[in-house]
Amino acid sequence: MSLDWIKPADRLSALPPYVFARLDELKTSARQQGLDLIDLGMGNPDGPPPEPVIEAAIAALKSPNTHGYPPFEGHADFRHTITDWYHRRYDVLLDPEIEALPLLGSKEGLTHLALAYINPGDVVLVPNPAYPPHFRGPALAGAEIYGLPLKAENDWLIDLGSIPDQVAERAKILYFNYPSNPTTAVAPRELFTEIVAFARKHQILLVHDLCYAELAFDGYQPVSLLEIPGAKEIGVEFHTLSKTYNMAGWRVGFVVGNPQIIQGLRTLKTNLDYGIFAVVQAAAQTALQLPDSHLQGVQQRYRERRDFVIAGLGELGWHIPKTKATMYLWAPCPVEMSSADFALKLIQETGIVMTPGSAFGHHGEGYLRISLIADCDRLGEAIHRIRQSQICGTPTSNVISPS
Repeated sequence: MSLDWIKPADRLSALPPYVFARLDELKTSARQQGLDLIDLGMGNPDGPPPEPVIEAAIAALKSPNTHGYPPFEGHADFRHTITDWYHRRYDVLLDPEIEALPLLGSKEGLTHLALAYINPGDVVLVPNPAYPPHFRGPALAGAEIYGLPLKAENDWLIDLGSIPDQVAERAKILYFNYPSNPTTAVAPRELFTEIVAFARKHQILLVHDLCYAELAFDGYQPVSLLEIPGAKEIGVEFHTLSKTYNMAGWRVGFVVGNPQIIQGLRTLKTNLDYGIFAVVQAAAQTALQLPDSHLQGVQQRYRERRDFVIAGLGELGWHIPKTKATMYLWAPCPVEMSSADFALKLIQETGIVMTPGSAFGHHGEGYLRISLIADCDRLGEAIHRIRQSQICGTPTSNVISPS
């Protein structure tokens, strides 16, 4: 019996395929062919969380009081830990009762915020390229998305002067993200100040994604939006434990900032979920209380991988800028073809997965995002395979070792 009459809502039909879902299909196909994949696609950290985090989860799991429905707004102890972390890192004071909300990962919160605040036809300002939920959430909500082109010659920074006054006057929300995924760009404090002034002038809600707050190198310290005077009156900031603490699969993050905006998101979420499993909250609380020595170890690991890959691929003619933050490299495509075609060819010929820049918006075309989620031995194998292939014009074998 045909069910052609069962059709998804237009909001789903309008979405292009999610790049990581497509990459998963390609990876599955490659594995079925017996290829040993080196997956540098998703920002999925390798290795387990720190041992104290796991121990906290085990202890909470054994408690008879952690298996019921958690409070919608998260446990008070976790919220206090979040606001204490902000005070320690950024000297920002937040009220844990109304200015912090735990989330099932920042992606969930970013998307649901769009549903909570965007009506069909509302104008939303989104950089291009950008982390896909920054534009997919608004798209699901029916927004009119106005892309803000990010360019290499402007260090991938938002150019507020390029936004027409008539667009700024209609805009309801501005999503942005520094340190940036995918471009790895970092923004000076002055740009944050300009963005806050621009948003206050035009009455625009600010949504800042600080997902890579702690993955910074060479003395660089990322800026929190909430450090900027007046920002908390018009904005919120999202963070996740996925990257710094290797907790990507645990699905835990949080949003902080303007209590009115947070309350709107909380109201929506009370109709969609029951919050974060108490065991995960206990583990996340422990993670945020870890000493700085843990953070220094994480930073050193990614800094070493960054330098290793830049040097290794540099010998093959790749020109990759040295990033000051994030767990990625934003690499210009080394040959004359689309980034999607190159990424596909790379998987097929070498078993290496990288994300095409076009997946993050058409202004990402010509670039590849490389996730530094493997140790240097494995990264060295990836560089060796590229050297041995013909994908960048270097002659040799295309043979891939079977898994």
